[in-house]
Amino acid sequence: MRESLEGRTAIITGASRGIGRAMALALADRGVNIVVAAKSETSTELLPGTIHTVADEVRDRGAGALALRVDVRDEREIQAMVEQTIATFARIDILVNNAGALWWERVVDTPPKRYDLMWQINTRGPYLCAFHALPHMVERRWGHIVNCSPPITDQPNPGYTCYMTTKMGMTRLALGIAAEHRGDNVAANSLWPATPVESLATINWGTDKMGRPDQWRSPEILTDALVEIVTTEPRELTGRQLIDESFLRERGWSEAQIEAYWLLGRAPPDPLWIDGRVGSY
Repeated sequence: MRESLEGRTAIITGASRGIGRAMALALADRGVNIVVAAKSETSTELLPGTIHTVADEVRDRGAGALALRVDVRDEREIQAMVEQTIATFARIDILVNNAGALWWERVVDTPPKRYDLMWQINTRGPYLCAFHALPHMVERRWGHIVNCSPPITDQPNPGYTCYMTTKMGMTRLALGIAAEHRGDNVAANSLWPATPVESLATINWGTDKMGRPDQWRSPEILTDALVEIVTTEPRELTGRQLIDESFLRERGWSEAQIEAYWLLGRAPPDPLWIDGRVGSY
């Protein structure tokens, strides 16, 4: 039995566009108040969308919205985000650590400043968000933390090495939180796409890294997986490293439903990858 999400509150980082926006709207459709947390307050042709436009879309769906400019590298801004969320909605039920920094190059082609940026955003940022949000979840004895990060493997990721060290750090964080707070009915899981998903990352990084549009899936495969996670009693689904496709199959999605997620409506003859080894955002 799925739990109702009506009246719950979710903080989603990196929610001004792309997959974060899609997740915000999917939860808003189910009555969740959304904290749209990101840095973007102005829209550009290359990076369309802002925290304010997404907040308006959330309100149009009948849910509450709070647009907050947040740099996840800054603990003061994260602490203020949590305080403003409590002041506005009086609760935090869901935290989605979606904000990310990308640099898909070899180690010798990764400047230290670029690596530091990825580490601060991809690994330290989710820790800070969890550190400040967890006490409110524990107090209510209900909560879901979802880190957008890959399963931990021993397989190399040439060309993505530095990026993946920071993303797998997010997964380790989720696994640790799950073990530490299982008794509090607070869950933590990682979620990752099996194949590239349409986003500004896949669009802007080009075919050499992320393949062609006919090799991508729509963001709905991730948003449907997210909804499946957070409509489950936390203690019943925690400490897992989830891949969208296999998780949805586990939850009863049919082959036809899985096939329908392909961006162009059909499976490509040559999938770029289908094992979750690297990510699309």
